[in-house]
Amino acid sequence: MLVTSSTSKFFKRKHSINLNGQLIDLSNPIVMGILNVSSDSFFDGGKYETEDAILRRAEQMIEEGVSIIDIGAVSTRPGSGATSTKEELLRLLPAVAAVRKRFPEIPVSIDTFRSWVALRVVDECGECIVNDISGGDFDEHMFDTVGKMGLPYILMHIRGNPQTMQENPQYDDIIKDISKYFSERVRRLTKAGVKDVILDPGFGFGKTVDHNYDLLNRLDAFKVFQLPVLVGVSRKSMIQKLLDVDAANSLGGTITANTMALLGGADILRVHDVKEAVESVRIFTKLKEVASV
Repeated sequence: MLVTSSTSKFFKRKHSINLNGQLIDLSNPIVMGILNVSSDSFFDGGKYETEDAILRRAEQMIEEGVSIIDIGAVSTRPGSGATSTKEELLRLLPAVAAVRKRFPEIPVSIDTFRSWVALRVVDECGECIVNDISGGDFDEHMFDTVGKMGLPYILMHIRGNPQTMQENPQYDDIIKDISKYFSERVRRLTKAGVKDVILDPGFGFGKTVDHNYDLLNRLDAFKVFQLPVLVGVSRKSMIQKLLDVDAANSLGGTITANTMALLGGADILRVHDVKEAVESVRIFTKLKEVASV
């Protein structure tokens, strides 16, 4: 168990992600910064809709030590409404193009579940990581598309869809159920030619508060896949509900949850607050360094 084990406190990481020849080193954990360009995201919706605002935010995250910028144009909060492919592209393409032009050295991921959107972004803006909340379930062409383009792929676990996922989710054993989900889809991704797969257990996506903390407590179980693990708990309802705070006042809880995720073997922290997450990684890395002496 994460909170009681003294023998598996730190995990060796030998992973890297190959993004069009650019190797993203995961020998120590890294931070992925969230850049939402949708109008209705649960925490920062509507804040980054102009090119100037997008570039200022990207620059701030880079100054704070971000390793990857994750750009999304569709809200996937519980109960969120549908967004058309056309609207997603109208928001996403200019944002990715602006960030890639101004900051070409920073790897970009796109938060989309549509293969056509991934194709258009890569065609017009260059290679990126595909961050798919649906694990390929919302678009049957996603795995083959990512494989043919040679892109890294973030495989997230979800139950249902954003409109239905919080309607009484149930599991026999959340770790076993998610592991089965990962195993089947990793096999399909490998068959499709995807060489870099990152696992995301999907905190908050079809899970109760107790499910989320059970998942966080046993996160180290996913190391059996020998694949990078991404954790996204930033300001989510699992923190808000437990601490009786809103999203704006959930930073302290987020820092704590991120630290627990690092101890559980997270390779990538996906966050709104880059500075604080980078500091958590630096402290964790120092502890790991001292422990190995």
